[in-house]
Amino acid sequence: MSEKTIENYGKSFLVLILPISFLIVFLVNTWRILLLVLLLVMGLNLWQQNRWEKWCEQVNPLFYQLIQENQGKITPIDLALKGNFSGNEAKRYLDRKAKEFGASLLDSENESPSYYFINASILSDILHSSDPVEKLPPRPVTAEVRSLLAPPPPIPQEKQEEEEALDESLPEVTVKATHEALTKQLEEQLVFGSLIQSELAKRLGVYSSTVYKRRNDPDFSEWSRSRDPDGIAWSYSRKSREFFPLEE
Repeated sequence: MSEKTIENYGKSFLVLILPISFLIVFLVNTWRILLLVLLLVMGLNLWQQNRWEKWCEQVNPLFYQLIQENQGKITPIDLALKGNFSGNEAKRYLDRKAKEFGASLLDSENESPSYYFINASILSDILHSSDPVEKLPPRPVTAEVRSLLAPPPPIPQEKQEEEEALDESLPEVTVKATHEALTKQLEEQLVFGSLIQSELAKRLGVYSSTVYKRRNDPDFSEWSRSRDPDGIAWSYSRKSREFFPLEE
């Protein structure tokens, strides 16, 4: 190995050892100050965490009250207005509660995110809204329906014999299909109406819980219209817990 190579290795070693030496000297002279700074940072973090926990305990009653009033739906602005504090604090609090209780989060481009917390009473309401309706309210019978339900005029004997002969020649399947079509037409004209939550969810092609979450939203009618196969807008009645089509 030549002297030039040994000299190059020595310079490279000095380049590495000098910064390490300076760092060791700095730590030896300043370790007390660094330890004090570290203790101060840890103490500050513990103080902030303790302060946050106490603040959350004060906000909890407002949070539970809003959950009951809004049937599980809450937004950061609702909590901020109720507690008179900033929206960032409200969102941080709701994010923590959402992780704690496994809440659902619905993001919107034009509105603040909505959090959905499901408790026993709200779940019971969802199940009750999905139960079948025992009896539909009476619907007005139109003149067209009356004409369909009215007894037919007497048919001449000759005409009746011709029709009987024609009916006997028709296949049984065709007669049955015609009867089902007429029955369906009468049912659609006699019962126009309301749907329960599970029926509307099936019609819109969404989950029943999705309809439950959106049923009180201001834009529910437009949202349901965009998903309805016939372009029908729907509205929710709290009194009957049913969904009714809106007239054009």
